[in-house]
Amino acid sequence: MTRGVRGATTIENNEAKEIIEHTRTLVLEMAEKNHIQPEDVSHAFISVTKGVDAAFPAKALREIDGWKYVPVMCMQEIDVPGSLPKCIRIMMVVNTDAQQKEIEHTFQREAVKLRPDLLERKDS
Repeated sequence: MTRGVRGATTIENNEAKEIIEHTRTLVLEMAEKNHIQPEDVSHAFISVTKGVDAAFPAKALREIDGWKYVPVMCMQEIDVPGSLPKCIRIMMVVNTDAQQKEIEHTFQREAVKLRPDLLERKDS
């Protein structure tokens, strides 16, 4: 079965090194929390908000051991007034036996504001 695993983080500065670093940290935590191996990943979409354009966040995945061949696509997020600035979001589609409620979505830095409901303990 395939499942979507969400993740998001923010950057402080529109700098290539920072974009790559925070994307890498996010992907590694998403993989660790959900026991994901690169071979489990069908593909990943990465979106960025306006003003995050100093680097392709996908580069971070290609630099992680074993992740070189995971298909990744970057795109611009819809520019909604009042939305969280300097945000990088990932939707990773993985092959897993986990139930939907067992997926642990990952939100780092200022992105914890996006979906506090997904960060709460799952009781059902």
